Amino acid sequence: MKCIVCHSQSIESREINEEIHNGNDIIYVKLNIPVCSSCGERYYDRKTIKHLEEIQKSVTFDSSHLSEIGKVLVYKE
Repeated sequence: MKCIVCHSQSIESREINEEIHNGNDIIYVKLNIPVCSSCGERYYDRKTIKHLEEIQKSVTFDSSHLSEIGKVLVYKE
C-alpha cells in the first residue's frame, strides 16, 4: 500500500488512541490500524468507522465502559 499523502511505502499497523469528543469530554478509544510511518496518515476501514460511530452513539456519563484517567483543562489569563 502506498500513502496517499506522502507516497511512502512504509505503512504499518499500529496501536493508536482515537479521540471521540462528547461535549467537553474527550474519550480515547484504542485502535489497531494502518498508519504511515513517514507522515502519520491514518487509514480506517468501514468496520472501524462503524465501530467508532457505535461507540459515539452509546456513550453516556453513566457508561460502565469508561474510566476517568485525567482531566483536560484550559488555562485562562
